Amino acid sequence: MRPAAFLLGIERRLAAAIMLGAALIMGHPQPATAQVSVLTYKSDNLRTGLNNQETALTAQTVGSSAFSLLQTVTVDEQVNAQPLIVPNVAVQGHGTHTVAYVATENNTVYALDAASGAVLLSRNLGTPVPASAIPGGVCNKNSGVVGIDSTPVIDPQAALLYVITYTEESGQPVYRLHALALATLADTVASQIVSATGILTNGSAYAFDPATTRQRPALLLANSTLYAGFGSFCDHNRTTSRGWVLGWQAGTLTPLAGNTLINRLASAPKNFFLTSVWMSGAGLAADPAGNIYAVTANSDASGNTYNSVTNPAESVLKLSADLTSILDYFTPGGAKNGAPELDIRDRDFGAGGVMLLPAQNGSIPNLAVAAGKVGLMYLLNQNQLGGYVPNGPDNVVGSNKIGRCWCGESYFVGADGAARVVSSGGMNMMVWRLRTSPKTSLIEESASATLPSGENQGFFTTVSSNGTQPGSAVIWAVARANKTGAPQLTLVAYNAANSATLFSAVAGPWSSTYANANIVPVVANGYVYVGSYKELAIFGLANK
Repeated sequence: MRPAAFLLGIERRLAAAIMLGAALIMGHPQPATAQVSVLTYKSDNLRTGLNNQETALTAQTVGSSAFSLLQTVTVDEQVNAQPLIVPNVAVQGHGTHTVAYVATENNTVYALDAASGAVLLSRNLGTPVPASAIPGGVCNKNSGVVGIDSTPVIDPQAALLYVITYTEESGQPVYRLHALALATLADTVASQIVSATGILTNGSAYAFDPATTRQRPALLLANSTLYAGFGSFCDHNRTTSRGWVLGWQAGTLTPLAGNTLINRLASAPKNFFLTSVWMSGAGLAADPAGNIYAVTANSDASGNTYNSVTNPAESVLKLSADLTSILDYFTPGGAKNGAPELDIRDRDFGAGGVMLLPAQNGSIPNLAVAAGKVGLMYLLNQNQLGGYVPNGPDNVVGSNKIGRCWCGESYFVGADGAARVVSSGGMNMMVWRLRTSPKTSLIEESASATLPSGENQGFFTTVSSNGTQPGSAVIWAVARANKTGAPQLTLVAYNAANSATLFSAVAGPWSSTYANANIVPVVANGYVYVGSYKELAIFGLANK
């Protein structure tokens, strides 16, 4: 079993070489006095959402009158991507700052002072694609354009921010991968146009189609490689659109020789393909060995085209680092909630992401959780995901009802030393204690009050704590837009010890109650950051 302080991805040698505090820490990182960085979606490649080095924001301080909205920053379009935080950046022409990097649907990247919100740098990376130009539309999307949809990722050693834009070029949509210098936002190498070719079951070639493909999942940096997942705009263009996982070499942006075309069927009864990787914007995950994890969505509405090799719809997939092999998978197989039924009823398992737990004690040390529209959170063994058992029972560690999930889970270790999983399906946040003996399972500990929402159910959480110090753990959530008055998002903070509400306040506008806000709250160095429609909100302690 790997030690609990294992550093995933860039490894320990990076931590000594990078900017002060810019450590991409995995598993159970040790407390540090340096400022904390948030370099990737939900803090680490496991996607735990955990910052366990937060000393200022505790249950007591967040629940006091000192905690409030400090700043709002106007940006040029909707923010769907999670903000990222890097301390001590020598920004060209502006001195050294802790910087919040924010990306918008207008293809603009901002470098902001993380405390004041002052705009230090901004750069537009090209004309976004008008929503009206996308065949079939963009699923009640709340913006008139599609640009940067996914969360970028930062390589602290190279001081680079990687981002994928969606641009209109000569009247055609194009995806481009950029490597931007943190200090200047300039491209360090020529941007790479996203393209790929896969081979279908009849031997014919299928080309990546940017016109019908949506790049929504957060980017992943692992194995010195950048990874991105691709799906569709809703289920539009289902006769042509298919899911992908693609990769490029970090630094050079050279595409990998291999890729994963999820649905490789040459034909289907209703000419309905898809099998998207969208996960409500959650990021692909990576384990300490460098294997890549994704969750796929629905395919043919007839419910009879599932195949674990050529069309692994409605599945958690474990992919090789070079993207040439599906190493393992889990597909729900119950008669009621199995893959065929999920396909027929459009109940995507892939509406949520997969979270990998840090190594645990017990007979199953490497665990994962994933949930989707049905509202069952599956507890999985990373080393034996469970395969597919038609009509069940599913070969999984366990399952728990959490409510319908356009969502992603989080993780923390309580003051008692026990691991917890935070679910956020339905309209409630729930805390589950991990029991590893005599049988591995998740035991419900507490649940929050109901959150407001006028959108699909589920939301995204993060957790801050000062190690396992009692009273330091706080769970943060952004409730989706409510139906009363002008649509707006709500930041909510909960006491992790009992799920009691500590704080709740408007966190920014949203333009439609029918277009999901998949916003992730970011906590670092005594501040909380929430993106919204043309705004970034910064919360913190008034006397900090």
